Amino acid sequence: MDTLPTRMLPFGPRRAVYVDVARDLAAPVLPDGTVEAFEAFDLAYRTLCGILYNYVPTSGHPGGSISSGRHVAGILFSGLDYDIGDPERPDADLLSYAAGHKALGLYAMWALRDEIARIGRPGLLPEDPRFRLRLEDLLGFRRNPTQNTPLFERRRARPLDGHPTPATPFVRLATGASGVGMGSSFGLAFAALDTWGGHAPYVHVAEGEGGMTPGRVAEAFALASAARLWNLRVHVDWNQASIDSDRVCREGDRPGDYVQWDPVEFAYLHDWNVVFVEQGHDVRQVLAALEWTRARRNDQPTAVVYRTTKGWRYGIEGRRSHGAGHGFCSPGFHTSLEPFERRFGVAFPRYDGPPDPIAVEQAFWDTLGVLREALEGERALCTCFADRLAQARTRLEAAGRTRRPGCPDLARVYAGGVRPDEIPPSCTYAAGAQVTLRGALGDTLHHLNRISGGGFVGASADLLESTSLSHLAKGFPAGFFDAVSNPGSRLVACGGICEDAMGAFLSGVASYGTHVGAGSSYGAFIAALEHVAARLHGIGQQARRDLTGEPFHPFLIVCGHAGLQTGEDGPTHADPQALQLLQENFPPGVLVTLTPWDPQELYPLTVAALQARPAVVAPFVTRPPETVLDREKLGIPPATAAVQGLYPLRRLPGGAPRHGTLVLQGSGVTNTFLAQVLPRIDAEGLKLEIFYVSSAELFDRLPADVQEQVFPEALASEAMGITDFTLSTMYRWIPSRAGRARTLHPFRTGRFPGSGQAHKVAEEAGLHGEGQWRAVRDYARRRG
Repeated sequence: MDTLPTRMLPFGPRRAVYVDVARDLAAPVLPDGTVEAFEAFDLAYRTLCGILYNYVPTSGHPGGSISSGRHVAGILFSGLDYDIGDPERPDADLLSYAAGHKALGLYAMWALRDEIARIGRPGLLPEDPRFRLRLEDLLGFRRNPTQNTPLFERRRARPLDGHPTPATPFVRLATGASGVGMGSSFGLAFAALDTWGGHAPYVHVAEGEGGMTPGRVAEAFALASAARLWNLRVHVDWNQASIDSDRVCREGDRPGDYVQWDPVEFAYLHDWNVVFVEQGHDVRQVLAALEWTRARRNDQPTAVVYRTTKGWRYGIEGRRSHGAGHGFCSPGFHTSLEPFERRFGVAFPRYDGPPDPIAVEQAFWDTLGVLREALEGERALCTCFADRLAQARTRLEAAGRTRRPGCPDLARVYAGGVRPDEIPPSCTYAAGAQVTLRGALGDTLHHLNRISGGGFVGASADLLESTSLSHLAKGFPAGFFDAVSNPGSRLVACGGICEDAMGAFLSGVASYGTHVGAGSSYGAFIAALEHVAARLHGIGQQARRDLTGEPFHPFLIVCGHAGLQTGEDGPTHADPQALQLLQENFPPGVLVTLTPWDPQELYPLTVAALQARPAVVAPFVTRPPETVLDREKLGIPPATAAVQGLYPLRRLPGGAPRHGTLVLQGSGVTNTFLAQVLPRIDAEGLKLEIFYVSSAELFDRLPADVQEQVFPEALASEAMGITDFTLSTMYRWIPSRAGRARTLHPFRTGRFPGSGQAHKVAEEAGLHGEGQWRAVRDYARRRG
């Protein structure tokens, strides 16, 4: 093999800077005993991580929880301005665990912080126990709310999810799924910045290098740099170990098993400030890095990379400690407790009984009790850290953060400032006009954005104009959001064609509570690619409601260019399956799909959906223009009837004989039906009940008796359907085997339809006017 010349390709110009703590920063001047105090705290933390894993065997990730302990302690006790007594305080800095697999560490850290405050300065703690995570709550680690073991009930332990959710105080997001937590945490930073302006709270994010390998993380890093989210701090626990590898990244001249970058290069490539802590377990280096990041050095986001060892001093290191640890009450586990026992002069119990749940729970509690007694005997240590918590609150008070002038106010949308039954002139279209559904949605979001003062933020997979989501930002500064040069823009560049990061980011924007995020792409792509983000957002909003009682904060997944009407792009893009991924596929109240056929329905449907306060709203809108029909002339109820979720396009007088019942869903088939099939039905004298499905989930919100009144079961049992979507999306409305066999849908011919103009693709699928008419006529004739 020929020897090729080796040349280094340098990075191009960067706005960001690189800092090596050991080389570039002076050692911090610390009060006497600070290093020793942090080391003692970390010993308690590592020990508690081991105890948690031991008594909830095969659960949790001890290695990464342990390796991140020193810098997470530094963040909590030195890096954040917050109030431990008020987890809901809106002006406080945040710490978000994008690394959801470190939940074991999060719970151990939260419980230790609470215990130290209880011993050192109890007046700092919240009065309401809901907003504490106590040592007792660790009995609920990875336990279901139905847990009924004696100590769980007697100590009123809170069930702690396997990965973090907002059921835990100081946790804003549900995280842990393949990089979603990184993008959603960045969304928190954006919303904080847009709410508070130049004095915005900082958002700190904990992750590891393995959690940076999903593609959506690279997309999110690009987004944060382009938007210049200067209040964002990502802390990377670079321990080089995952479940399967002990060399995740390239390091020096050794290639990585997974990726050929290291976290320093990755962040700097994306124009982030990078602070490298070569000795990630060295308290002085950790605190020096955190001190440097406290100030706003420039306008770029910052990553702090700590080189650590997974499972440090646990007795099992590297990948073997990622999702596993010492065997239950094994010699290895007992050995891992000895450093704590020597330092604090205590002895933990050695359980050697049977694996009986009640006996094991008692042993777990006895072990926690020894740790508690040890800390109570170290009042000076606890006071040292409690004082740091008090200083964090003092700094927060001194910052005097106030919301920026003109801050968005979503209450104007949610609290009755707009009504679904009052369509504004800007969202009203004359009969005969050519209007796209996507354009009507854009007009709706623009109207709501003006009313809310910019509370709606848009993003797209390089399709802002194509999907008409750009309308949302009319009247606001043009171009993409830049926190420094263009903070008034309502459009965020999400790294290009990046539905994955976009969904995560916008869910985080919504989670902050001051904005509604709206992202668009082809329905074929976005429904699938944002499904994980939608699930996690729904889980997080449910958990937060359980804790605080507040309603959900929605974001929009705009499924643009939906269905066969995008036929020119071919079957790869003209996808009827997207609705099936979302409709009725979440717990009630979590996600609302919208399937309008008339542009005039977009405003009432969108407002009704937002005011229902789900976690996610998913409108399905098509690309080509529709001719706005004269509903009154056709005898069709007004567009506001769509808010029922299902409504009659035609009802027969009570008791009148009928030839059957039709249920339609989708703008393509419905506009064809009304223009080409309904006149032939009338000419033939067929008596049919005809219904339209505009939102399955809005219909579900109606009382059962009203649902029966709107769409009687007797009609459902005889109905056939005509849909732009898949057959399974009709099962709710077409319960009979015969009705389903007659239902028209894009896959009825047993294949994906091909390419071409929308009407030709519909013809191939049998959904064109003639195909619908033949199917309806045959159905009616066979019913007599």
